[in-house]
Amino acid sequence: MAQTSIETKQQLIDIHVHGAETYDTRTRRQDDILQMANLHGERGTSILLPTVYPGSIETMRENMTAIRCAMAAQRSGARIQGIHLEGPFLNPERAGSLDRTCCADPSVEALKRLVEDFDDVIRIVTIAPELPGALHVIEACREMGFLVQMGHSDATYEQAEEGKRAGATGITHLFNAMRGFHHREPGLAGFGLMDDEIFVEIIVDMAHLHPQSLKMLFDMKPPDRILLVSDSVKGSGWGSGPIRGAGGVLLGSGICLADAIKNLVTLGVSQERALQFASDNPRRYLGLTAA
Repeated sequence: MAQTSIETKQQLIDIHVHGAETYDTRTRRQDDILQMANLHGERGTSILLPTVYPGSIETMRENMTAIRCAMAAQRSGARIQGIHLEGPFLNPERAGSLDRTCCADPSVEALKRLVEDFDDVIRIVTIAPELPGALHVIEACREMGFLVQMGHSDATYEQAEEGKRAGATGITHLFNAMRGFHHREPGLAGFGLMDDEIFVEIIVDMAHLHPQSLKMLFDMKPPDRILLVSDSVKGSGWGSGPIRGAGGVLLGSGICLADAIKNLVTLGVSQERALQFASDNPRRYLGLTAA
């Protein structure tokens, strides 16, 4: 596979990445995580957060164990900086490509069982704020030191506001797997566009977001609140574009951050601005010190 290069001294930081080629986070093996980090590292990513799929508490903890072991053993590749939990407290009606049967009702007790002994490596948790009990879980996550993003959600605009007030600071892959914008109900997508403080992830693989949707976003959103992510998943054709399942359903992207930057430049975004989305903004969001 040809490597993708971006001439920059800035570190590319991917806060949402599930896999690469034949490897992903649905594993008990640290070597799978290390291979994933190596593949992204070879294509220019400096730091990543392996992102765990929703599942049973036992399964998610097994996946987190593999990631933590990989963090301790890592000697090369994109540096594993922690874990992003995409679930399990998601709305099954907005599961997208995720297994809707793995979505769980939010509760602080379930959260504590899920994250016990992993609080030092979890960085981000994605939650659907409209679910009963979700606001208490968001508050508990913030007390534990986790960033909270809203996603896989059917939240109205007002429910998104409530999620922010409870402590959510970001939105996972804006426009995808959420209530769409409507002139009478802007929903979570509209909230992400119009709130100047909330951070938003964007996937720029030329499939998840139409170029005009990106243009609207760039016209409306403060540039220091945009986070470029790969949402990379394993699959045939990884490294060349989006990964699709049966019927053409988008499963995730098959690109890395350097590819996404090139796509943005092709759309007329300056490389300096694209690098801000992929480096400066996620660094500040995660509270990382400069290299």
